[in-house]
Amino acid sequence: MITKRVFLILTTPVVIVVAAMPFLLAGTTERKAPAGETAGERIVFAAKRGGNWDIYSTRADGTQMVRLTTLASQDRMPIWSPDARKIAFECQTSGGVDDSSKWQLWVMDANGGHLIHLTTDIVAKGSRQWSPDGTRIVFESRRDGNSEIYTVGADGSRLVRLTNNTVDDRSPTWAPDGTKIAFASDRDGNREIYVMDADGNQARRITDDAAPDGSPAWSPDGKSIAFVSARDGNREVYLIQADGRRLTRLTRDPADDDLPLWSPDGKLIAFRSLREKNYDVEVMRADGSGRVRLTTGPEYDGSVTWSKDGTRMAFISSRTGTDALYVISPAGGKASLITSEWVLDPKWSP
Repeated sequence: MITKRVFLILTTPVVIVVAAMPFLLAGTTERKAPAGETAGERIVFAAKRGGNWDIYSTRADGTQMVRLTTLASQDRMPIWSPDARKIAFECQTSGGVDDSSKWQLWVMDANGGHLIHLTTDIVAKGSRQWSPDGTRIVFESRRDGNSEIYTVGADGSRLVRLTNNTVDDRSPTWAPDGTKIAFASDRDGNREIYVMDADGNQARRITDDAAPDGSPAWSPDGKSIAFVSARDGNREVYLIQADGRRLTRLTRDPADDDLPLWSPDGKLIAFRSLREKNYDVEVMRADGSGRVRLTTGPEYDGSVTWSKDGTRMAFISSRTGTDALYVISPAGGKASLITSEWVLDPKWSP
């Protein structure tokens, strides 16, 4: 059994109350901010206009596109709260875009109002996710030179360090019931998948191989974890029970498969697959059967996000010369262009 020390760090959240005044992209019509829309109707993403990245949201058909942030900063990697009322994102107020030492974690209402600066004294660039009850956010930080895992209240209170190692702990993800957190760690000499209690205690390794394992993703029922491993020579997608039993290899390809993402009903897994020196989007059943290759072009396709009902997927593609946003059915067919803006980090509202 591995014991964990939990560190409590007191911070004072910075709250900025701003009017919910959306800023519209060219070609859209003026409208009120989308706070009252039905859950599952919008996609949030980062777009680069005027020299810096800002957070926008749009309907899934590309209409009613709204600019949510107007800070003089780089704003990236938005994620919805479980009730779709708030959006957390990362903000860099100084330094170059690739300077991870300057990124901080913020949260705002879904209409862009009521900004809260969550991490005023800690670097917060990397994986992050809302707790299932929407009260906390788990994230990784390189504040002390290596990646460690923290949680912070959605109101900026009670910043807690969950891991404490001289090597990297990263890619934290909540179990659907909120009681556990899966993550990847190098603490035993190479990267393996671990599960710990939500307070950082009782960390337990559930994979054991000489090759690196990473990118854990809980199944919606909380019974299994999909992950990526190079144990068979290249990166493939595997499945293991949350208690570490019943390891199953799901993909078998000569090139890399990675970034597994479960459909909301747990029946399908989307993933990124390297084909002909290019990444494409594929979908398979949870047992690895019934694979469907959704994209086949020579340009990059990736950054997949599922719609709430699982009938559509949004993704980023560079097929038009810029990283643009598209929507496609998991059954295949023609992808619909949503915006030709240079965009990244799409997330469909729950």
